[in-house]
Formats: sequence, C-alpha cells, structure tokens
Amino acid sequence: MPYWRLFYHFVWGTKGREPLIVPDFEKRLYKAVAAKAIQLGGIVHAVGGTADHIHLAVSVPPSLAPARFIGEVKGNSSHFVNHVIRPDYQFLWQNEYGVVSFSERQLARIVRYIQNQPLHHAEGTLIPMLENTSESAG
Repeated sequence: MPYWRLFYHFVWGTKGREPLIVPDFEKRLYKAVAAKAIQLGGIVHAVGGTADHIHLAVSVPPSLAPARFIGEVKGNSSHFVNHVIRPDYQFLWQNEYGVVSFSERQLARIVRYIQNQPLHHAEGTLIPMLENTSESAG
C-alpha cells in the first residue's frame, strides 16, 4: 500500500435543509457516518453538525474517489436512519455536498470547528468555505 496523507472536509445537508437531525438520534447518526467511513478505509478525525447538516473531517485513501466515498457514506447513513433508528421517519440528504482539502497543519482547527458547530451557528462565527454545499451558494 502506498504512503498517503490526504485530508478532506465534507459538508452536506438534509433534504430542503429541514431540521431532521434530532437530538434523540444525532450521536447514533454520527457513529454510523464514522463507521461507514472507516469501513471504506478512511481515517475519521471528526463528525458533527446541526439539525440540518453534517460535517466530516476524514482522510480518504487515494484509491477511492471523494465523490464515491461521500456517496456511500451519505447513502449508508440515510438508510441507517430510515431502517434502523426511525423506520417511520422520512430522512433524506440533499444531493449536493461540499468538499475541500486541507493540510495536516490545519487538522486541529478543522476538528475544533466541527466539534463546535452549534456554537459557531449561534454566534455567527462560521467559515463560509466550510459551510458551502453547492456551487451556486458560494
């Protein structure tokens, strides 16, 4: 296996940005996202978000395209909510997502940003590039 140090920040929202990520299953959803990322060979650095979107800092192996990686993570996590956590729930992700690469030097900052999502949204201390999920939003 080749040596690799690739760092990505992914962000994606619920369908229509509805507040579908509720406290009673939020942590289980984050664990499902992390578990799928690990199953795909990723190294998870942080998962977090708010009621209408989620952030993931992860190292993805070079053998896996970021688009395929996030497609599988999103698909698996929505299936988990709809079939395991809340079968009576209509949980969907938006089609779009945002992804930016960053250096290892920025890892601690990105992890803190993800871990403090509710605070950043409450205080208006957002980093627009890390919140963007579509080309038209930028």
